[in-house]
Amino acid sequence: MTKVSDGIRRGLKEAIAYSEGKADARAYRVKVPDRIDVKAIRSRLDMTQEEFAGRFGFSVNTLRHWERGSRQPEGATRAYLVVIQRAPRAVQKALLTS
Repeated sequence: MTKVSDGIRRGLKEAIAYSEGKADARAYRVKVPDRIDVKAIRSRLDMTQEEFAGRFGFSVNTLRHWERGSRQPEGATRAYLVVIQRAPRAVQKALLTS
């Protein structure tokens, strides 16, 4: 593992604990938006729905619901999407299997 991938994994675990109310909120200055524009994130990465879903571990059907606006990502998924938006290469690198 690289330091980058370790840091991303640690951050995702912390984001999950925070979103589930298991972390001390006073220890974090995290702003996870209530709404995420998933289509904008995917478009910025120039990926099809199938590529984006496969690359980051989402169901294509779920992705389509998010993009249509019939559902919104919840909790830790919103935090994960923010990380994808801000550091897509690092997330992809962390998720690669050897």
